[in-house]
Parts: sequence; structure tokens; C-alpha cells
Amino acid sequence: MTNARTLTRTPPWLPGAAHALLRVVTGALFMEHGLQKLFGLLVDPSQPWHGAPPMFSQFWFAGVLEAFGGLLIVLGLLTRPVAFLLAGEMAVAYFTVHVHKSFWPILNGGEHTVLYCFIYLYLVATGAGPFSVDRVIATRRRAPGS
Repeated sequence: MTNARTLTRTPPWLPGAAHALLRVVTGALFMEHGLQKLFGLLVDPSQPWHGAPPMFSQFWFAGVLEAFGGLLIVLGLLTRPVAFLLAGEMAVAYFTVHVHKSFWPILNGGEHTVLYCFIYLYLVATGAGPFSVDRVIATRRRAPGS
């Protein structure tokens, strides 16, 4: 016989899987922005792409952080330091691109920027989670005889 407690119990694997899913989807979506900036991939076909930004420009750095930082987030490799850098990038983006239109994200088009920033701050605090390269590396370091 099942009771209410049994029905509401979360499977032990679910929090880790949800953490990994949040990390992977966020990193993949973020990576798309970098691929647009650097390589013209996934751009609106009705809008012309004017080529990659000048190397070492602010837009170029943003593209590098987004494309390669997003990939590292997807893999769960160096998650805490990369997430810290990406949260900082999003804070800079918000205060240089969006806030001059209005402080409120809903009015200035910065909702995605704020959301990315806070998801990355969450990953700084929690790490990559159980399904990640970071976890594999940590597990191997703790293994006896390594």
C-alpha cells in the first residue's frame, strides 16, 4: 500500500539530473550567442552578418566568453571559475547595454541577461553537479591509489 509520503518522495537521482539539465541547457543556449558573434552561425537569414568582430574588441571578448565558456559549462569543466566570469560578463552587459533604456529588465530587454547572470551565480555556489567532468576529476582524485 502506498501512502502520501511515498508518492511525494523525490527519486534520489532527480536533483542531480535537474542540476545537470539546467547547466547543460543554459550553457548550450549561451554558446549560441557566441557562435553568432564570432562565426555568423544561427543568425536570422533575413539579417546580413557583417563578419566577426575585431579581435580583442569588447564584442569579440563577449563572443569568446559565450562560445567557449558556454561549452565549458555544458561539459561541466572548470564550472565555478567559468560561471564566475560569465556572471560578470552578464553584469557588464546589463549595465552597459540595457540599463540606460530603463532600470527594469522587462522594459529594457535585459531579462535574459539578468537570468543568465543569476544562473551562473548559482553554478558558482553549487558547482557543476554530479553529471560533469568536474565530478569525474574530483572522484578520480579521491580514489585510493591514485
